[in-house]
Amino acid sequence: MGINELFIVALMPVVKTLLIAIVGVFLAIDRFSILCSAARNHLNNLVFYVFFPALLASSLIDSISATNIISLWFTPVSILLTYIIGSALGWMLVRVAKTPPHLHGLVIGCCSAGNMGNLPVIIIPAICAEKNNPFGDSFTCSKNGMTYVSLSMSIGAVFVWSYVYNIVRAYREEGDVNIKTVVQEQYGGASTDFPESSREELLSNDSPSFKDREASSDILLKRPENTVTVLEKIKQHVGSFVGKVNLTPPTIATIIGLLIGISPVHKVMVGDTAPLRVIESSIVLLGEAAIPSMTLIMGANLLKGIKRSGVGLWLVVGIIVVRFIALPLLGVVVIKAAQKFGMVGSDPLYHFVLLLQYSVPPAMAVGTITQLFKVGETECSVIMFWNYGAASIALTLWSTYFMWFLSS
Repeated sequence: MGINELFIVALMPVVKTLLIAIVGVFLAIDRFSILCSAARNHLNNLVFYVFFPALLASSLIDSISATNIISLWFTPVSILLTYIIGSALGWMLVRVAKTPPHLHGLVIGCCSAGNMGNLPVIIIPAICAEKNNPFGDSFTCSKNGMTYVSLSMSIGAVFVWSYVYNIVRAYREEGDVNIKTVVQEQYGGASTDFPESSREELLSNDSPSFKDREASSDILLKRPENTVTVLEKIKQHVGSFVGKVNLTPPTIATIIGLLIGISPVHKVMVGDTAPLRVIESSIVLLGEAAIPSMTLIMGANLLKGIKRSGVGLWLVVGIIVVRFIALPLLGVVVIKAAQKFGMVGSDPLYHFVLLLQYSVPPAMAVGTITQLFKVGETECSVIMFWNYGAASIALTLWSTYFMWFLSS
């Protein structure tokens, strides 16, 4: 394929995502008010608990086997490196841009967590469908490509829903504690002394972070420290560790999908003659709703973000620089080094998927997480808008370069 054809192939998936996001914007305007605040919350919960876990599980059940999961061992290493590098760059950015403390988790999450789900799922089949694509015949390209993308998407989801979920929650909890202290100083006395209206306004008792913190406090206050037995201390430490690991529905779905994919159960569920194929097809049907739902939510949140946002210009520019300049350049270095030492095999399509991990815009799940915790929603909307706007150019150019680089 020529450079012009590569450019068109790389552009189409990004345009599709932006068009669906625009539909979300129209559904959220006051004239229609289909995706109002309550509707977005309900849709977010459906994505979090049903659609996205189904997408992850179905992708892994259909494409992962014990053989290829071993040969693709570098995938989680590469994703881990994107998070380490992105987090370091995000940490520096929040200090240089003097970001408000409650937005630190959002900024670090946007810099570290890339969209390894719906964009690669759209990009890879689009490239493989081209007759003269640089990765071989269409059928083999699509089959192998979806295996690489499914594993990348699933492992990326584990990182998003464990690392980013917890880091946003941690900064949310820190903000709640600070607000609670301010209210106590304003009204005097203990936390139960200030008016209930102010408490409800400044602290959301329905939030996961508040409930976790209150539960922890109750455990600690039940009895004096000197009466707690060694066994109970061990139980408390184990419980605290499990709470920090935070096995969210997407994470659980990834584990289940991997276990089924590499076990004999796979033969019973996948295939035209498999006796339990109806279960796998039902999971696939649910999973197909995840990507358009998340994209619509992103577009709907965008409208609120445009109306009122406290995001500074330099913060937005900084995230764009991190995601579309610094990370892709470092990604080329990492994958080139991995090729040199024989860590990634010889399939250029696999190398392309690994390179995409470093060049995609922030994961849309970050927006879902801010919606769940009700922190930085408008700021996240604006960050997503400008990043996906920039992605229409940056990701297209990087994809074109990666394909040319790997096929030359």
